[in-house]
Amino acid sequence: MSRTTLDTPPGDTPPGSAGAEAPLSHGLKQRHLSMIALGGVIGAGLFVGSGAGIAAAGPSIVIAYAVSGLLVMLVMRMLGEMSAAHPSSGSFSAHAERAIGPWAGFTAGWAFWVLLCTAVGLEGIGAAKIVTGWLPGTPEWAWVALFMVVFCVANLAAVKNFGEFEFWFAALKVGAIALFLVLGVLAITGVLPGTDAPGTANLTGDGGFLPNGGEGLVIGLLASVFAYGGLETVTIAAAESQDPVKGVASAVRTAMWRIALFYVGSMAVIVTLVPWDSEAVVTSGPYVATLEHLGIPGAGQLMNVVILVALLSAMNANIYGSSRIAYSLVGRGQGPKALGRVSSGVPRVAVLVSCVFGFACVVLSYWRPDDVFPWLLNMIGAVILVVWMFIAVSQLRLRRRLDREAPQKLVVRMWAFPALTWIALAGMVAVFVLMAREPDTRVQLYSTGGMTLFLAAVGYARQRARARA
Repeated sequence: MSRTTLDTPPGDTPPGSAGAEAPLSHGLKQRHLSMIALGGVIGAGLFVGSGAGIAAAGPSIVIAYAVSGLLVMLVMRMLGEMSAAHPSSGSFSAHAERAIGPWAGFTAGWAFWVLLCTAVGLEGIGAAKIVTGWLPGTPEWAWVALFMVVFCVANLAAVKNFGEFEFWFAALKVGAIALFLVLGVLAITGVLPGTDAPGTANLTGDGGFLPNGGEGLVIGLLASVFAYGGLETVTIAAAESQDPVKGVASAVRTAMWRIALFYVGSMAVIVTLVPWDSEAVVTSGPYVATLEHLGIPGAGQLMNVVILVALLSAMNANIYGSSRIAYSLVGRGQGPKALGRVSSGVPRVAVLVSCVFGFACVVLSYWRPDDVFPWLLNMIGAVILVVWMFIAVSQLRLRRRLDREAPQKLVVRMWAFPALTWIALAGMVAVFVLMAREPDTRVQLYSTGGMTLFLAAVGYARQRARARA
């Protein structure tokens, strides 16, 4: 691929280039992007997956979330630097292509597309389980189909529909977490009526701060890393906003306090108020268990509503994100041209294909729950780490190029470059090593590695073929 093509912001493909189609609209307003940035950090993984991490790590889960949160902050800063300089619907995939080569953009983009489409199905199943708990006897698959149709139609119509859904979903999630934190702090200080200050009893009792030793902390760390998935959406959405550079810069600069408050803060509240080995932490979920421990009426159902909103928000965001990643890949000549067709500013074929793939995953969960579906889940298990590696390597290379050729585009700068970038890369390698040590995550690591190598081989073969042509 020529340097001209690489230096053109991918996703905003120039006329006459491979896969060029009508441009995407810029229908996202600043309020949409601000709320996507604020609420996007509160993913379904925080509500659904944190219970297992607490059960493994005990009170030290706070350390696990703080360490993984620092890694995520560095990744977001690197991604923000590149996305503010070159806004693109392809986000990290476009940056990897510009920095490393077309094979890297191909690998990162399609691996992430598979992850997002599969996640759409998983989140639909999770949301359906909550609704069937309220309406027993109704089929789960029918609820998944309903959610899929609603968000598919919304994303097909206009990007502002995605923005409006996410605006209100994010507002509900932020409000719920804020209320939870306020109630938690009041209970910890003994100010909440009907509660006594717990002190440090739950932090130092029942085995102490590290009840399962370093091994438990490692398991909690791995669980916390994957709870942060979804932060990349704001850099994808920024390309369709009215001021992409401002939107990315604002989102990245506020990432630190959002992660510290929503993730680390809520984990600290939970393990201070509730014994870490309480069965309810896993069976009911840590947030429900905490509110019920405080004796708040209807807490369980209230949190189920919030979890449902988080799952539906993730479905909506992943349908959007997968369609835009596919659109950008096609615009750079990295996929079937049909996926790049745009109508009224929306890549509708990409939206439809992403939804169909997601629903196919749901069908597999019922049809082949013991072999094909677990294989698919293992294959996407470590994709987010692979993407982070591409982000870090891309930033190392592009920052030097930007310093030399276009320093005015460095609206957002990576802290202490290049030292912190190398530290982040070392942290990612450490997580890979920890995954290889743990039996439960080893299969995920190897399965994701196999898919990544396959995509890299295909991408490299395509790159060589295009170079010869």
